[in-house]
Amino acid sequence: MSGELLSESAVRDAIGSLVHVIEAAGALIIFVGAVWAFTRFAATGIRRRSLIGEFNKIRLSLGRFLVLGLEFQLAGDVLRTAVAPSFTEIGQLAAIAAIRTVLNFFLTREIAQERAEIERDREEPAPPRKAASASASASASAPAPSASV
Repeated sequence: MSGELLSESAVRDAIGSLVHVIEAAGALIIFVGAVWAFTRFAATGIRRRSLIGEFNKIRLSLGRFLVLGLEFQLAGDVLRTAVAPSFTEIGQLAAIAAIRTVLNFFLTREIAQERAEIERDREEPAPPRKAASASASASASAPAPSASV
């Protein structure tokens, strides 16, 4: 027996299995997010509520699922090249990592912008009602009743 604890092929096989599990987890996260977003979108449409405000919330949630799923996919790619990578594998990893990082950056930025927009919409006071303001101005301009003694 040599001084190796595990053979290189055994380590490659174990890492290959781990990569499949991690990539499957990433794909499952993205799939669950897409199904959840579609279900929410369909339910909102059936209830005939305003889709605009709800649509942004659904997009934010789907974006979070996508970002998390892409992180798992990137982790699988990094793990794949952990054992004696060739220059070709390193180049492929660099290209994949760059693409996924750019996607992740833009998704995260869009999520932050949408979240800020939703918060801004929540904080804006509702415009005063015309009926309430008309009756308030009518009562303010009417003469005060005089007190009879």
